[in-house]
Amino acid sequence: MALEPFHIHVSEEILDDLKNRLHRVRWPDQPHNTGWDRGTERSYLQSLVSYWKDQYDWRAQEAKLNRFSQFRTRIDEIDIHFVYERGKGPNPLPLILTHGWPDSYLRYEKIIPLLTDPVSYGGRAEDAFDVIVPSVPGFGFSSRPARPGINNSRVSDIWVKLMTEELGYEKFAAAGGDIGSGVTRYLAANHPELLYGIHLTDIGIIRALMNAADESGLSEEERRYQQAATAWVAQEGGYMSIQSTRPQTLAYGLSDSPVGLASWILEKLRAWSDCNGDLRQRFTEDELLTHIMIYWVTNTVGSAAEMYYENAHTLPPLGYITVPTALALFKADILPPPREWATRHLNVTRWTSMPRGGHFTAMEEPELMAEDIRAFFRTFRTIRPAQFHG
Repeated sequence: MALEPFHIHVSEEILDDLKNRLHRVRWPDQPHNTGWDRGTERSYLQSLVSYWKDQYDWRAQEAKLNRFSQFRTRIDEIDIHFVYERGKGPNPLPLILTHGWPDSYLRYEKIIPLLTDPVSYGGRAEDAFDVIVPSVPGFGFSSRPARPGINNSRVSDIWVKLMTEELGYEKFAAAGGDIGSGVTRYLAANHPELLYGIHLTDIGIIRALMNAADESGLSEEERRYQQAATAWVAQEGGYMSIQSTRPQTLAYGLSDSPVGLASWILEKLRAWSDCNGDLRQRFTEDELLTHIMIYWVTNTVGSAAEMYYENAHTLPPLGYITVPTALALFKADILPPPREWATRHLNVTRWTSMPRGGHFTAMEEPELMAEDIRAFFRTFRTIRPAQFHG
């Protein structure tokens, strides 16, 4: 189908059903004095659910989200939802931003105006971008794939069709984190001729390095990474193990219980953000609940988990990436990569150590993120064609 304008409007039936479920929660016990060390802390979750029931206003959040220009189009039998905001500048650079899990396209909500309208935020008109933020298939308002096989590589191919065939760009920039980092790297590996450069905030868990049997060939930095990654996966990787092996089993409970879904997402937002153990330092209650609501109202927690299964079972190997690459590593993010490993596998031309911020980079530190994206892609503006269709 051609591009169709998209407007979020969740039915009253879905909202009424949610309200009923929130009033009928069966709470589990929690051992005394255990806090968050065994998972989502009950008293915190009960407080948030109380706010969800009595004060949270989805319609107000829905109206806020609908201020963005949004569209849907059908590519490879999947309906792709995306935000498309045009840049306010003499020759905006097209930029596609790919989110991860357990976030959604809302990962980039705060950064979109900083990139499209830099002058209003202390920047230069020459740094403006046309910003495209799709929902990954199976996430949010993109449709749930009916067939298996949608992994990072397949999504990168869909993004190429979106950017070139649907939006008419000849060449573009790309950025992402978490799953979005994987999709962006496959974009660069599979379609280097279409990309100016890629901007990443992580490069995922480096399994080849973590599982290297012979440590003698590793540098000291790589050995430290191997030890840290092994410990992190053992302590924090339970979610990844089940989503990579039995996502369907998990989906029944999380699709049926909004409180279960909230618990699953909140625990990761707390563990992976730069919040010092207090979610309120980084996110308002409305922000947290709107992220949870995107999964609930679209019933996509199961299909989102399927991406882990597909990436574990169907993803082709990734070779050296020749496309110019920027890495912006935020201080409290999980498992920062060894620099020498990164430079052996990617054409790293910019390396930035951010002073603060965690895994949810553009949500936590949008100004730092926007400035680094502007600085990296500034180089490529002098070598691009004067006009794009957009």
